[in-house]
Amino acid sequence: MTTKTLAPPSVPSGTGSRPRPSKWIWSWTWVGAFAVIALLLTVVGYLGAGVGSGHVGWADLLFESAWSPANSAYGGLAMIYGTAVVCVLALVIAVPVSWGAAVALTEYLPPRLARPLRLCVELLAAVPSIVYGLIGIMVVRPVIARIADVPGGDSLAAAGIVLAVMITPTVVAVSVDALTAVPDRVRETALSLGLTRQEMIRSAVLPLARSGMRAAVLLGLARALGEAIAVFLVVGRADGRMPTSFGEFVDSLSHPGQTLTTKLAGPEPVLAGTTGPYFAALCGLGLILLALVAAATIWGTRGRTRGATTKSAPRYRGSARMRLQRDRMVRTLRLGALLLPTALLVGMLALLVTRGSSAFNPSFWFTSATGAAGGGVRDQITGTVLLIAATGILALPLGFGAGVFIGVHASARTARVLQTLTIILGGVPTILLGLAGFVILSTTMGWGRSWLAGAIVLVPVVVPVIALTTAARVRSIPAELTESAMSLGLTRAQFIRSVVVPYTWPATITGLLLGLARAAGETAPLLFTATVFFGAPALPDGIVEAPVQALPTHIFTLSQDSGDPQAVTQAWGSAMVLVLITAVLLSAAVALRNRFEGERWTT
Repeated sequence: MTTKTLAPPSVPSGTGSRPRPSKWIWSWTWVGAFAVIALLLTVVGYLGAGVGSGHVGWADLLFESAWSPANSAYGGLAMIYGTAVVCVLALVIAVPVSWGAAVALTEYLPPRLARPLRLCVELLAAVPSIVYGLIGIMVVRPVIARIADVPGGDSLAAAGIVLAVMITPTVVAVSVDALTAVPDRVRETALSLGLTRQEMIRSAVLPLARSGMRAAVLLGLARALGEAIAVFLVVGRADGRMPTSFGEFVDSLSHPGQTLTTKLAGPEPVLAGTTGPYFAALCGLGLILLALVAAATIWGTRGRTRGATTKSAPRYRGSARMRLQRDRMVRTLRLGALLLPTALLVGMLALLVTRGSSAFNPSFWFTSATGAAGGGVRDQITGTVLLIAATGILALPLGFGAGVFIGVHASARTARVLQTLTIILGGVPTILLGLAGFVILSTTMGWGRSWLAGAIVLVPVVVPVIALTTAARVRSIPAELTESAMSLGLTRAQFIRSVVVPYTWPATITGLLLGLARAAGETAPLLFTATVFFGAPALPDGIVEAPVQALPTHIFTLSQDSGDPQAVTQAWGSAMVLVLITAVLLSAAVALRNRFEGERWTT
């Protein structure tokens, strides 16, 4: 009997247990990285081309206040003044409250109380700007009208107050991150030296977190500079008003004004056409606005980076008299500052629930609008969901690819540059995105009002959020996991496919939901590219001349007819529906963040 030696089955050359090559990975990540640059360059190129289409007198645009296209006068000084006034007023109101609330969240409250209160702040950040504008019309304007004895209440002060409420969540959230980054050993060392809690915070914690907290202010300023719709509804939009004395300055706060964003959000960009000195002057205002936002964003992110690496020893300077009394007083003030955003959220929700009670009627969700302000919002909900879904489909692969490129492939310098550009893209005023989409997609390409054009102009709103959250998750991959993967002989592309993608997808989905929550409330881009107030079908049957109805623009149109009680009721109900949709997206994002925060991928 002969025996045979069992031999292993032959394996064709070129195959084995190694993962298959993943050449497509690099194409995907490079496309994502270039998409960020291309989107930013598109906005800048549109504005640059507009400026080049006609003569722009920069000296007049920057230093003259008269704006009269009929007389070929294009002075933007009054708009720059209005922008500066409302932003400074917003910062004066918001910064002390926000810093005090952030310190209270991190230094005074136990985690079981700090976490739900932080969620309240995040919910405020997710409230669509059109809702803030509606609240400004119904609440802030009447207060200004009574206090200043001016009709209507449209004023720079009303715009500053609305902006202060809007930027408070941003300043609180970034300041909390900066304070949390201070090591606990710094606090323990300061307390062991006999300092009170207030002295420990002032002498040990704040010096280390100061740069990050300043960055929070600058990032809040970037949002204030770029806000259009909420300010548009309450500022009054009066051209050419410039004070010449301190008394006139004080008086101007309670009277209508104009800002850069409200000028661009009005009807003039459509009336100006696409060439000529009128259009060039408007594009020049857009370049000034973009430069201001970019400067605030770069300065803010630079401050955060430096603040994260600054080292200093705890130091205390002050009198020993009444130490405990000062400590109690400061603690009371900071806890009071924390109560203000919480009370604001509760009051806003109470206002929405009481005035938007029609949103709790199922027929309001499932019936079409009738007339100017009747019926339900079925078609508006359908259009909003369509825009959100299309935006998510377009933005997810681009943002994920850019985030992976920043976190894995790019060198340290390239990653810093690309991350800064991504943050600038996220801070581009959405009114500029809408104007660029109107000229490029609706006019030049002949799409007209198109749901796809609306989704495309919302992509730059969502891509930066996905890219930044993905890049942050990539950087948190444990070093031993990376070393183990590389020791198995994986190429970098295979490492991305087999390790990075499974590890980062929870953060990517969270970023997607956060980005879509913001996009759901955007109004300015859709006004120029995608939506109409009535007459559009629930679902479009094409791309060219295929508009939709959407909740943000529906609320915007109704809110301008505040003298009609039926329109006001419809606006509040629509606002409640929009807030509920946004809250669902944000709650899903927060749940994913809490579920996977700090979780290590080990399978």
